[in-house]
Amino acid sequence: MSAGDGNGWVTLPDGTRRWGRYGASGLLLHSADPTGSDHVLLQHRSWWSHQGDTWGMPGGAIDSAESAVQAALREFGEEVAGDLGEITLNGVHRQDHEVWRYDTVLARSAERRVFAAGNGESAEIRWVPVDEVAELRLLPAFATIWPEIREALSQRLDLIVDAESVSDPGVPGTAGAPDMARIDGAEGTARLRATLAALASEGIDASALPGGLRLVDLHWWFPRIVLVTGDDVAGPPPAPGVDVVPASGRTADRIAEIAHERGGNPGSLVVTARPEVRQRLAASGTGTAAPEWLHAALGTADSALH
Repeated sequence: MSAGDGNGWVTLPDGTRRWGRYGASGLLLHSADPTGSDHVLLQHRSWWSHQGDTWGMPGGAIDSAESAVQAALREFGEEVAGDLGEITLNGVHRQDHEVWRYDTVLARSAERRVFAAGNGESAEIRWVPVDEVAELRLLPAFATIWPEIREALSQRLDLIVDAESVSDPGVPGTAGAPDMARIDGAEGTARLRATLAALASEGIDASALPGGLRLVDLHWWFPRIVLVTGDDVAGPPPAPGVDVVPASGRTADRIAEIAHERGGNPGSLVVTARPEVRQRLAASGTGTAAPEWLHAALGTADSALH
């Protein structure tokens, strides 16, 4: 298969048509300034395009060899002029129509960069205040999901990982075992950090998350991870998507402090085998998971989002 093999129409069960033989995806860029003014970057679709003269996000057909994220970034580069810069992936919302799907890739930008129309498919590219989006003439499918998407913009999945509770990914055969080998020194912690960085990059299928998290029902989440190390271990430097924090005292207390700092986030999840920590956090409403859950999630970290 070659680039562009996703171009083509698909007829849905209700008789309507959608573009993209393998589905389609788009990038919804979100930015909030220090004053709390939230904006999303929207595309005013050219009048001649399918359902034209409406507002939505830049996007298009997914090719057979692409993930939804890869396709969304490619389409953004084709339809929007300007340097995307550094962004943080947050999650993917999926509209599933059985024979066709549309994946909305949610991403955050630290700044509202200047963008313009990149080709004839865009009449205008504009940062729109979140409170004003519903006032625009929206693409019908985007209008349907906007309330849910808007709520998801303010959420994130935070994983707080107790390094001393998790087995060393460099020790074969320990994942999920009751007596699994614990992290042993700086080398083991560095290996765990690298493995967690892969998880942050590839993301987690929302259906694999433990119950009890108060998150919008997205299809995929890209976690921000805090790895809490013991005081006797020289922690490795942070990696993309992973902060490394020394316990600086009792590990259980430090984990509880970090969880409390993120108390306003309904997507905080602490991974630990310590019963006292799990009981303590359960009382505060913070989600917890056993190390076995994390190992199962790490086992899928190398599969692309399709």
